[in-house]
Amino acid sequence: MKRIIDLGMASMLILIFFPLFLIIAIAIKLESRGAIFFRHVRVGKDEKTFLMWKFRTMIDGADKAGPGLTKDRDPRITKVGRLLRRVSLDELPQLFNVVRGEMSIVGPRPEIPEMVQTYSEQQKRALSIKPGLTGLSQVNGRDDLPINDKLKYEIEYVEKSSLILDLKILLKTVPAILNGRGNRY
Repeated sequence: MKRIIDLGMASMLILIFFPLFLIIAIAIKLESRGAIFFRHVRVGKDEKTFLMWKFRTMIDGADKAGPGLTKDRDPRITKVGRLLRRVSLDELPQLFNVVRGEMSIVGPRPEIPEMVQTYSEQQKRALSIKPGLTGLSQVNGRDDLPINDKLKYEIEYVEKSSLILDLKILLKTVPAILNGRGNRY
């Protein structure tokens, strides 16, 4: 049932936001050279890796120009990138990850392999279901949370996962996006 809902929602949102995809792509290309999309290896369900898609928000070659983790007011972030990150529009291409079955609309956020290597066995429970575009950690502080607190929310989601909980998280996602708490831009 969840897969059917994910596929339906992601397909519908891609159609609705397609004009916005084009506008964002043009803005990215007009501001800076480089690819429109940024692909990054993330760890998903059962510790399988996949390429997660985002709109590129940093200068071309940002990985060579600074640390791997983004900090507040990171000079590598472009002007368009700041706006996209502020309202989480850089995440829209992950709808294609949902269609491909690598992600879900709601679930634990996918993490980078280096971070997953530090997980305890208990924390690895967050990898027992598909990662999501949004989830409990996203609506409860996002990157303002220490990793252990984020993982507590992710494990809580795994333990209490239901369509009702997904609906509650979706309803909290819009205010979380609008307030921008936990975003790095």
